[in-house]
Amino acid sequence: MKFSNYLKSIEDVSIYPLITLVLFVLVFVSVVVYTFMISKQDMDERANIPLK
Repeated sequence: MKFSNYLKSIEDVSIYPLITLVLFVLVFVSVVVYTFMISKQDMDERANIPLK
């Protein structure tokens, strides 16, 4: 049996792609907003942190 047949047997399975899309968009938008709102000084400090 194919994997898609298993998904067809689950009730309300069509909501999961919508939930994952919304979560992805929220995370993406929050990262973009954070990137534009952080100050240049903070970015310069973080650029000089040594990697361990």
